[in-house]
Amino acid sequence: MIKAVIFDMDGLILDTEKLLVKYWCQAANEAGFPMQREHALNIRSLARKFAIPYLQGEFGSDFDYVKIRSRRMELMAEALERDGLELKKGVKELLGYLNAHNIPAAVATATDHERAKAYLEKAGIYEYFDKVVCAAMVENGKPKPDIYLYAAEQLGFSPEECVALEDSPNGVRSAASAGCVTIMVPDLTQPDEELKELIFAKADSLLDVPQIIEQI
Repeated sequence: MIKAVIFDMDGLILDTEKLLVKYWCQAANEAGFPMQREHALNIRSLARKFAIPYLQGEFGSDFDYVKIRSRRMELMAEALERDGLELKKGVKELLGYLNAHNIPAAVATATDHERAKAYLEKAGIYEYFDKVVCAAMVENGKPKPDIYLYAAEQLGFSPEECVALEDSPNGVRSAASAGCVTIMVPDLTQPDEELKELIFAKADSLLDVPQIIEQI
């Protein structure tokens, strides 16, 4: 029986993944590196310790991850200030369902805790989550299982008792390797054959998740 639900944040709760991709490319291009959409897609939810060698492998050792990431964050902050935060379809409905059924929820995100809390508060949904767990709280971020193992522990359940909701390949790998019942809600990419083997189900949106949970 499912006892809890663990959510990714960017691209799953908040429609921010498209901004991350856009502004990673812009920041890198400004610095003289020909970063394309596919490169930015590959680092979605990817922990810094894994993203740095990937990007330097693509663009050379002079790719300054910290500086370029800082510029990406600046560009993204400007966009969010200008346009506001957009929730993904079905977020509030799913959170309402979980609340009504006394199913606790957590967030497991690569975003730092301060910004994650600020985003969720700005979106008006922070109070729905029992825990907000970030990559900095564990030894290894996604795609390693640490963050989901820790989130489940914080909620007081085994990973096998938790549904994990993810939109990206690295997130799916993290949740599945932790042992969570993983549901993929695709944002910018659909599951390939590898991911199909790792997930319990694919949902077109979060509106479909309650029905899937009831089938587990």
